[in-house]
Amino acid sequence: MPEASKVSLVAGVDEVGRGPLAGPVVAAAVVLDAAASVPGIADSKQLSHGRRIMLAGQIKAVADAWCIGVASVEEIERLNILQAALLAMRRAVLGLPRAPHRVLVDGNRAPNLPFVVETVVGGDRTVAVISAASILAKVYRDHLMERLDAIYPGYEFAANKGYPTVKHRYALRSLGYCRIHRRTFKGVKECLPNCI
Repeated sequence: MPEASKVSLVAGVDEVGRGPLAGPVVAAAVVLDAAASVPGIADSKQLSHGRRIMLAGQIKAVADAWCIGVASVEEIERLNILQAALLAMRRAVLGLPRAPHRVLVDGNRAPNLPFVVETVVGGDRTVAVISAASILAKVYRDHLMERLDAIYPGYEFAANKGYPTVKHRYALRSLGYCRIHRRTFKGVKECLPNCI
């Protein structure tokens, strides 16, 4: 058995929520032991809602560490969506209860971190620890948007999760935007100054 100090802790990081018109952007960081096995881990976008929820529970049960990072709508407006996504990823990694030795980030841009960082294009499909992060981030954000649906009815956030569906766009035109809409995004800014 290797000494704890010599065990290399690798964190996988992914974010969800760059494309929606409403709600925060959410990232997750996950550290999985090399021996840990969660059959069926895949890119969260390739899984059904129910399968993601089941896998999220299994990932949390076997992970050495995990953390969720969030960047608010206000931060998205102030920084832009890319910088807000990187901020959410940074928060997720720095929030881990155990500092990783290396961080694998999905995509081609990485947050500023005091660790060795490697970007992996398509990592959510090819690297298990990044896939695990994508699942946790997606499940967290989906649940958040379902709760926000009760606070801001009429936009069907529970169904569309803030993405620009036909019904969501129609609601924006008829109701105006609400406090969790991203006012700088095309599809929302045209509705200004209508606000509920």
